[in-house]
Amino acid sequence: MTQTTEFDPKAFRRALGNFATGITVITATDPNGEKVGVTANSFNSVSLDPALILWSIDKRSGSLPVFEAATHFAVNILAADQIHLSNQFARPSDDKFANIAYTEGAGGAAILDDCAATFECEKYQIVEGGDHWILIGKVVAFNDIGRAPLLYHQGSYAVSLPHTLAAGKDGQQSASVQQVKGRLKDNCYYLMTQGLRAYQADYQPRQQATGLRITEARILMVMEQDQSVSIDTLVNEVNMPRSEVETACEILIRKELLGQTDAAYQITAKGITQAEALFELADEQQQRMFANVSQDDLDAFKRVLKSLIE
Repeated sequence: MTQTTEFDPKAFRRALGNFATGITVITATDPNGEKVGVTANSFNSVSLDPALILWSIDKRSGSLPVFEAATHFAVNILAADQIHLSNQFARPSDDKFANIAYTEGAGGAAILDDCAATFECEKYQIVEGGDHWILIGKVVAFNDIGRAPLLYHQGSYAVSLPHTLAAGKDGQQSASVQQVKGRLKDNCYYLMTQGLRAYQADYQPRQQATGLRITEARILMVMEQDQSVSIDTLVNEVNMPRSEVETACEILIRKELLGQTDAAYQITAKGITQAEALFELADEQQQRMFANVSQDDLDAFKRVLKSLIE
């Protein structure tokens, strides 16, 4: 353990880096219509009643006058696949909103598309905090999109995954480690559903940590081979409701992972790269789950599954 009483700013920053945080883009629009956005990881909750949150901004920031003049600001919690937004709003630019998809929220503050969550806030109080101003906002609206968040730890981007030592709900064992007893131990349907649950318990959080929802990931993996697919084919292959598939395709188009013509969707070069990463993740999970199964048994298992599908 290293302990120091000398206040080296760089060492202090490194020590603070041990606290993993989410990453937000805070936006505002002043009465003259000027928009600003800054990347910040100082976001935190303050109170539930009233609903208050806070974040801090450097007193030297060129965006400060707009935040001071604006009546509202928005907190956009970035999803795991939005590193580009973090970088774009962290760097000086004449127009940080160029080519960025957003809608206007309370007070004209920009609500960025496809974030993990967003909070629209009325400016409540500004408090001095050393070389920063602490802005406290009263939440007037929020949206919980539910995507895996982008994290920041020790100067690097990171993603969130469930801890391997985390106990099940209420301290109970998860279904994947419970013994199958009674008549169900020979019921194929029950065994398949329990096997799938055990398989997904570790796999789905890792897949969602990419910032993609399950439907979006399935679409990219289906289209990695068939690079031009109609909506009807996608609905059949992805096995999700049509409305959910259409919504997912719209999001993937915004992310430039898909393109669209009148007749079909096409996967882009960026989408193929993302699909390859998803397949690598799927292959790793398969190797992990079947590490103790012989190749003959695994081949037989695949033949049985294929026969059921056919």
